[in-house]
Amino acid sequence: MKIGIVCYPTFGGSGVVATELGIALAKEGHQVHFITYSQPTRLDFFNENLFYHEVDMLAYPLFQFPPYETALASKMVDVVKYEKLDILHVHYAIPHASAAFIAKQILKKQNIEIPVITTLHGTDITLVGRDPSFEPVVTFSINQSDGITAVSENLKEDTLNHFSIDKDIRVIPNFIDLERFRRLKKDHFKKAICPNGEKLIVHTSNFRKVKRIEDVVAIFQNMRKVIPVKLLLVGDGPERTKIESLCRECGDCEDIRFLGKLEAVEEVLSVADLFIMPSEKESFGLAALEAMACEVPVISTNVGGLPELNVHGYSGYLSDVGDVASMTKYALEILDEKNLQRFKSNALARATEFELSKILPQYETYYEEVLEKSRQGLVL
Repeated sequence: MKIGIVCYPTFGGSGVVATELGIALAKEGHQVHFITYSQPTRLDFFNENLFYHEVDMLAYPLFQFPPYETALASKMVDVVKYEKLDILHVHYAIPHASAAFIAKQILKKQNIEIPVITTLHGTDITLVGRDPSFEPVVTFSINQSDGITAVSENLKEDTLNHFSIDKDIRVIPNFIDLERFRRLKKDHFKKAICPNGEKLIVHTSNFRKVKRIEDVVAIFQNMRKVIPVKLLLVGDGPERTKIESLCRECGDCEDIRFLGKLEAVEEVLSVADLFIMPSEKESFGLAALEAMACEVPVISTNVGGLPELNVHGYSGYLSDVGDVASMTKYALEILDEKNLQRFKSNALARATEFELSKILPQYETYYEEVLEKSRQGLVL
């Protein structure tokens, strides 16, 4: 197949999943064309089946905000026509689904039929999409898609509860590449960070308020009263300055390191003993899955799609949002030497259920279904 993938080219979950999916499809022999405003973060190697098409933006003084949706739709039309794509797969509804609808209508006028699949990732539904300034367009665009997928059952339910969707939504969970995300032998790195055998806690995120990073710091402070621990915070975003100030006020700077954005996050996860995700909302929890693949147990909240991923008492523990005391108790239980290895093994076992080789065929099958329905003029 010739597949067009539209996504945000950033460290965010939707961009990472879209890029990894495209890379995997290319390895399977499909021709994959990425269409976005800059090269996706993880698209950093050559493959004869991978192509990148940059969306050009016109700098014109009349535009206070550049009309990206219009430029994106035009680029989709161009790529579909001249690369003879079979299908378009857009990740994150805003503005990709509406741009795809515009492109589809333009192409139809030129007697070119291109089916569109929209994958819903989370905040395009749970946060941004519900805003009155977006909701009518989001609802319309999703309903105009030829196929719709969501990354968790919870996100599917959220979508159906808050939008008037008249089509079936296929749940295809996020996946993990176990060739990349696996525990590496980095003893020298662990020794440099934890020279006295301290346990190492890790949190990775985009440092938004919804991630509740202050809870990570609070859990860490509670734990260090009981056992020697160190904390690594990976990522960057609007809350970072606030969290740095919080750490300085508490006098924990020597035991907390801010690593910023890292491409090779698996190297950090390879030396971690525990991963903490205390988010208010997570439609799936891809960062937690990456940790589990590196044999790191997870303490997370019980919201969104997290209970579908993190099995309570097996791969880690689940707690209510803001319940720092409960998370601290569970963290200390996992890090007890008589429990730690069991939780690490269980975390990896759970991650293998989301291995790329098990999820990729679900997308390929869905592409074929949508293509066949499109050929027959039917609606899924």
